[in-house]
Amino acid sequence: MSDQAQGLRNLIKHQGADQEKATRIITVTSGKGGVGKSNFTLNFALSLQKKGFKVLIFDADIGLANIDVLMGISAKYNLYHLLKREKTVWDIIHKGPNDIQFIAGGSGFNELIRLTDEQLDYFAEQVNQLNGHVDFIIFDTGAGLSKETLKFILAAQETIVVTTPEPTSITDAYAIIKMVHSMSYDVKFRLVVNRVTDWKEGRQTADKIRMVAKQFMDLDIPTIGYVLDDNSVSKAVKKQIPFTIAFPEGAASRSLGELTDDFVLNQLPADNQAGSVKGFLSRMIRLLKQ
Repeated sequence: MSDQAQGLRNLIKHQGADQEKATRIITVTSGKGGVGKSNFTLNFALSLQKKGFKVLIFDADIGLANIDVLMGISAKYNLYHLLKREKTVWDIIHKGPNDIQFIAGGSGFNELIRLTDEQLDYFAEQVNQLNGHVDFIIFDTGAGLSKETLKFILAAQETIVVTTPEPTSITDAYAIIKMVHSMSYDVKFRLVVNRVTDWKEGRQTADKIRMVAKQFMDLDIPTIGYVLDDNSVSKAVKKQIPFTIAFPEGAASRSLGELTDDFVLNQLPADNQAGSVKGFLSRMIRLLKQ
């Protein structure tokens, strides 16, 4: 497994003669709150990093940014300080457990949608410096389809939708996929089913969404995997320690590790600029100026 992960890492590094390494942009979203989206994002990033990839988490959950809280860290600077030109992009990158890198959102994303063209260009110039700095930038977006969340999903083109077996969660997950698909055919969706009692429940939940998406949108949505329901997750949240670190042998941690293995093995490297930082920024700026 490690050899295959290293093979993907090498592919990511060599995306063409004019770029040494392409950084992959991924958004994580959910149709509703309370499904464990941010917790999944943090521990998925840590799991990827454990397998040899460099990862940066970008907390883009407007109003409910809590990646730093899950780690028990108080971020001194966030996106707001970058947009106000008080700090550079390197100044606002913090490190959490196991040296995971993250950028706190704070009120910065509210400011982002009101920037002038000149300010947007500065934002793009700063964030573009991250290209090649890490293998993956994972944006933890807000739950539901707010205006800001939509822009991140459309700009990134690769979105992991987190759901649970609860009927309302399934319905809302499908709704967000349907809405985004009606606006853009380029977004690649992948499913993660969280808090499943067993693999059978995970498959049944994912199949419900996949079958309806295929029937009504002719859309194939791969399932990355399932995360088992585990009491140790809530214990880790209370401790403000990621559950993959606090309880590495817990059911949730083991299943997330398997999920990450599948993601790595089935993840194709970007074959052009579409999934890169540059491609993401060009689409994001265009969407923000609309």
